[in-house]
Amino acid sequence: MGRSVKRYPAQTEFGHRVRSKRLELGWSQMELADRIGLHFTFVSSVERGERNVSLQSLLRLADGLEVNAGSLIEGLHWSEPRSS
Repeated sequence: MGRSVKRYPAQTEFGHRVRSKRLELGWSQMELADRIGLHFTFVSSVERGERNVSLQSLLRLADGLEVNAGSLIEGLHWSEPRSS
């Protein structure tokens, strides 16, 4: 039986933004991971909203995606997690 994963709406939205930009650039998760020096499973878990990224990871992702870090988090707010 699987365990319930709590997903924070802001993390989920952040992951959607990362994925959208990556796809817009035509890159695989592996390509983005290589560009930022992290493992593709890290990128995958970010895109699924499972990971609360550090400031350093946020900056690496933004640099790798060639965007301002602010554009990835603009308008996001903290809220209670949802179980899935």
